[in-house]
Amino acid sequence: MSGEYEDLKRRMDGAIAAFKHDLASLRTGRASSNLLDAVQVQAYGTAMPINQVANVSVPEPRMISVSVWDKSMVSAVDRAIREANLGFNPIVDGTTLRIPLPELNEQRRKELVKISHGYAENARVAVRHVRRDGMDFLKKAEKDGTISEDDQRKRSDQVQKLTDEMISTIDHLLSDKEAEIMQV
Repeated sequence: MSGEYEDLKRRMDGAIAAFKHDLASLRTGRASSNLLDAVQVQAYGTAMPINQVANVSVPEPRMISVSVWDKSMVSAVDRAIREANLGFNPIVDGTTLRIPLPELNEQRRKELVKISHGYAENARVAVRHVRRDGMDFLKKAEKDGTISEDDQRKRSDQVQKLTDEMISTIDHLLSDKEAEIMQV
């Protein structure tokens, strides 16, 4: 059973890692190369992540620099950034795109908080699905006679405790990100 518990923990940790990645892609007041992770560029007949056609760096706290490797891809990268609906207006300078980050207004901050709440809810749902799988496994094991009713109850409590810890972690990460977004 410890193998199943470890599998549940690994799957729940995966949901939290995905949530952290989603939060990292949300813009706060400062520049981060993660802000462009979701941008897909139409390159060579297929959609590619921006980091496969350009080097993304942060030379200043409120500036992102995108150095495109192939000169013919500059306009495609520019278009992809503009169409990503991130509120960025790149300035093209040869093969480099400079993206100044404007101050976030109150309305945009509230939108970002709402988006982060959606990410948190998705992570909670993922954790609860893993919990349900674990509980179903335990009920089946008890029904098959593999474990006793007392063992099933004890292990169910362990799974519930793990779930509560993971949900608490998600809530903590969300409140930290919310404070970071709302900080002026």
